[in-house]
Amino acid sequence: LPPRHYSYVKISEGCNHRCAFCIIPSIRGDLASRRPDAILREAEKLVAAGTRELLVISQDTSAYGLDLKHASYPLKGGGEVRAHMTDLAEALGALRTPDGGQPWVRLHYVYPYPHVDKVIPLMAEGKLTPYLDIPFQHASPKILKSMKRPAASAKVLDRLKNWREICPDIAVRSSFVVGFPGETEEDFQYLLDWLTEAQLDRVGAFRFEPVEGAQANDFADPVPEEIKEERYARIMEHSAKISAAKLQAKIGTTIDVIIDVVDEESGGATGRSKADAPEIDGEVHLRDAGHLKAGDFVKVDVEDADAHDLFGVPTA
Repeated sequence: LPPRHYSYVKISEGCNHRCAFCIIPSIRGDLASRRPDAILREAEKLVAAGTRELLVISQDTSAYGLDLKHASYPLKGGGEVRAHMTDLAEALGALRTPDGGQPWVRLHYVYPYPHVDKVIPLMAEGKLTPYLDIPFQHASPKILKSMKRPAASAKVLDRLKNWREICPDIAVRSSFVVGFPGETEEDFQYLLDWLTEAQLDRVGAFRFEPVEGAQANDFADPVPEEIKEERYARIMEHSAKISAAKLQAKIGTTIDVIIDVVDEESGGATGRSKADAPEIDGEVHLRDAGHLKAGDFVKVDVEDADAHDLFGVPTA
C-alpha cells in the first residue's frame, strides 16, 4: 500500500481507443467515468485524513466524462461540477489540507487532446502540479498509424513549446514502445531525433511484446529480439542524457519537495520534486533532514544531480 501522504484517485475505467498493441478495451470495456461529485467526496476524505498528494489515474484521463456527456452534478455543500477533466482537475486543486495547505494534484495517462491545453494555465497559476504524464508511444507517423494512435508528432512539438511558454516549470513524462512490428532503423532514428527536440523530462520505454488478443501480434515484419534489445538500450541512454542535462541545470536552484522517507539515524531523507511521480520518476536525496517527516513539504537547495535524481539540503 502507498504511504498515507499520497493517494491514487481513479476517475474512470476502460477506454474508447483501439490501439493495436493493447487489449484493455476487451478486458475492461469502453470508457466508464465515475461521477465527479463522488470523486471529489473521495478526494476530500483522503485529504482530510492526511493525503498531501493526489495522483489522478485512469486508462484515458483526457476522455473523462465523455460517456457522461460532460454533464454537471450538484455538490453537497452547494455549487456544481462538470464531468470534464479540466473542471475536475480545477476542483481537486481547490481542496485544502486540515492545516490549510494545498495538496499536489498530478495528472497521469493524459492523451494529448486539444482541451489538454486548458489545464496548462491552471498549472501556471499554481492550482495544479505542473506535471503531465502523456503516453506518446512513438513519434514516427508511419508507426503511430500502424499502432492506431493519434499521429501528429510534429504538432506535439509545437504544443510542448507553447505549454512551456505558459508554464515554464511544467514537467512532461512519457512512455514509448520500441521494436513494434514494421519499425525500421529510420523509424527508430526519427523517434530519437524527435526526443532530442521534445526534451521530455522523464521517459520510460518498453520493448514490444505480443499480448494475447492484440491486433499487432499478426502484423508483418516483426522486429528481431536482438534489435529490440539494442533499440531499448539506445532510447534509454538517449533519454538519460537529456534527463541528466535538465537536472544539472537545477543545481543552485531552490525547489519544492514532498518527503517520502526519513532516516533518522543517518539524518537523511528521500523525497520528490513536482517533476517526480512516486515509483516511476526520480527522487530528491536530502542531507541534514532527520527532523522532517513523511508528507512534509519543504524547500530544498539543490547541490548536485545525476541522470535521474537530485541531491540537496533543506533551506535554512
